[in-house]
Amino acid sequence: MVKNNIEVDVKVKCIENGMTQVKLAEEIDTTKAYVNRVIKKTDGVINHTFVQMMEVLGYDIELTYVKRGE
Repeated sequence: MVKNNIEVDVKVKCIENGMTQVKLAEEIDTTKAYVNRVIKKTDGVINHTFVQMMEVLGYDIELTYVKRGE
């Protein structure tokens, strides 16, 4: 199981960086709709097979975000 709420995490990081999802999408050369679809999908960011393997091995997954240069 992925412990993070990817949608909330992305929204919080956008706020922290003073960036909208529209601007984020522009920066990675895609659309806001695609960014929104990726962050709302429960298995869109982390490979589903990887999650299953870790669950079988007895692990949950937690993503940690580290600001570059720190």
